[in-house]
Amino acid sequence: MKVGIIGLGYRLGYLGHVFRAVDPEVEIVAYVDPAPAGLPSLDEKGVPAGKRYEAPEEMIANEALDLLMIGSPNHFHLDHIRIGLEAGLKVFCEKPVVISIEESVELAKLMARFGHERLMIGLVLRYSPMYRDLREAQAQGLLGDIVSIEAAEHIAPYHGAFFMRDWRRYERFAGSFMLEKCCHDLDLYNGVVGARPERVASFGGRKSFVPANDPARDGVNDLTLFHEKPSGWMGSDKVFDSDGDIIDYQVAIVEYANGVGLNFHTNLNVPDEFRRFCVMGSRGMAEGDFIRGYLDVHVGLTGEKALAKRYTRTTELSQHYGADEQMAADVIAHVKRGTPLPVSTLDALEAGILALSMDEARRRRSVVDLRPVWDRFDEALQATAA
Repeated sequence: MKVGIIGLGYRLGYLGHVFRAVDPEVEIVAYVDPAPAGLPSLDEKGVPAGKRYEAPEEMIANEALDLLMIGSPNHFHLDHIRIGLEAGLKVFCEKPVVISIEESVELAKLMARFGHERLMIGLVLRYSPMYRDLREAQAQGLLGDIVSIEAAEHIAPYHGAFFMRDWRRYERFAGSFMLEKCCHDLDLYNGVVGARPERVASFGGRKSFVPANDPARDGVNDLTLFHEKPSGWMGSDKVFDSDGDIIDYQVAIVEYANGVGLNFHTNLNVPDEFRRFCVMGSRGMAEGDFIRGYLDVHVGLTGEKALAKRYTRTTELSQHYGADEQMAADVIAHVKRGTPLPVSTLDALEAGILALSMDEARRRRSVVDLRPVWDRFDEALQATAA
């Protein structure tokens, strides 16, 4: 299985090793990246990266690829996806798939033209054992009808500082923090709800990573914590005086088309980080935390604990709760044999539109009605090739 990479950053440098470890037949034959931050990671693992090309079109024209993997900065994704699809390739793209409502509509048109099966999106949490167990409990009827969800993703200061220093600090490149980081989580809860979001309200801003909170002002000299995670393209050393325009905390409430309510909270400066949820249904509830590694399901009538599972945060290969190697195995099976995947491009776009709508609501300080957006999006999905 011959793979070409556009954007050999830290993520695809890591995933290249995972794919190769899962299936030794995976061969990275070429890449395009003017400054491949992920190349040392592949070298360290003994995974050849193949030939370097100057442009995606040049690589595609000169290599017989079974899979094109895209890990470029988010604002390049749409163009790189289009190039791959027009060349007849199967394409894997890291999340988030695109960075705006307009690009979501454009990708919907590409899906109408080329079909849904050739594009795979790296929403890795869909492959995690905990999420699979949650959906199994739901399928068994332990939760009944979903009523409401409380959820959060909070990251530690070293990770928040990374976002303040990396290219992801600029919305024009990343879309937003909610889109770049939390689209994983929003996708999971969209899947549990089983309906599209219709109305969104949100508030947030930056209160932690501001000059007044710089520990250096209090005489703290060891600030290595805030530089622990390396940044790549357009990296900066500025943390509390970052020139980025992303938030460092945000809350949102969502009403879905079927009446389910969701509240979601994210914060970039939490010393004891967690990534948890509580799904409340008419017959029971499921409470879990990806970082702290538990899933408990309680029956409504008796209060009995029907399920109590514990998980490890990392495995030998995975940085995401055992999900990375499962995603690699499933994507390889999809490319080789057409095996269905647990997440689609449509799922990714719907999660992205929700994240982008949260940011629109935050900026406008008003409730956003998504129904006109879905009308436009569905029209694009049904478009015929020009």
